Amino acid sequence: MATVPAGRDKYRSFLDDEAYSVQWRHGGPPTYDEVNQLFEQGRTKEWEEGSLEETVQNAIKTWEMELSHKVRLQDFKSINHEKFNLIVNAWESLMVIEGREGLKGEEALKMGSYNALLKNSLPKEFQYYKADEESFESSHEAFRSAFPRGFAWEVIHVYSGPPLIAFKFRHWGIFEGPFKGHAPTGEKVEFYGIATVKVDEGLKVEEVEVYYDPAQLFGGLLKGAPISISSSPTQDASACPFHSPS
Repeated sequence: MATVPAGRDKYRSFLDDEAYSVQWRHGGPPTYDEVNQLFEQGRTKEWEEGSLEETVQNAIKTWEMELSHKVRLQDFKSINHEKFNLIVNAWESLMVIEGREGLKGEEALKMGSYNALLKNSLPKEFQYYKADEESFESSHEAFRSAFPRGFAWEVIHVYSGPPLIAFKFRHWGIFEGPFKGHAPTGEKVEFYGIATVKVDEGLKVEEVEVYYDPAQLFGGLLKGAPISISSSPTQDASACPFHSPS
C-alpha cells in the first residue's frame, strides 16, 4: 500500500522496482495506459490524493498487477506470503465451513485472478464460465478478447480502515471483442461487489474476501449473438485479469 514514486504508473506500486531481478510473465513489466484511460473516463469517484479511498484503490490495483504479471510469489511485495488467503463468494465460503481456508498465494498465482474469482460449485450445466476447464493463459485470453481496452476497477466506498478494510467496488469494460462464441455488443459491461482486506502491521495483505454476483458480468457478455469460435481473431494471451495488461 506504499505511495507510487513519481514517473511510474500512478495507480500501481512496484512496476519498475527491481525490473531485472523480478521474473515477469511476459518478459518485463506491463503498461496500463489503455485501461488507465478507460478508468479515468468512466470512473464515478475521484478520490483526494492520499485519502484512505485512494490508498485502498491503488493497493488492490497493485495486488492485481502482481498476480497477473509476476511469475514467482517471492517477487510479490503487496502481500504477506505466509498468511495470504483469498475467499470468493459461496464457493470459497463453503470451503471455509468445511475446514479449508480458501486459496493460498501459490494457488491463486497458478490459477490466475479470473479463474480464482469465477470458480463456483454449481453443476457444470449451470455455470456461466467453467473455471476448471481454463488455464491461466486461456482465461486471460478470453477476457482480453472481450475487453481489448481493459477491465477497469474503482473503489466506490470504504467502510472501515486498517487492519480490516471493508469497501464496495465497481468493475467495468466495453464489450468490443468476441467472448466464448458471442459477438461483441459495443456496450458497457459492469458489476458491483463488496470486499474486505485484512492487512498486517506492515500493511501487507493477509486475506482478501470478495462477494459479488457473477450474473451481472455474464449477463452482458452472453447477450451477444452467437458466432463461430473459429471465426474469432487470434487474441493476445498476454492480457492480464481484471485490468487489461491491465
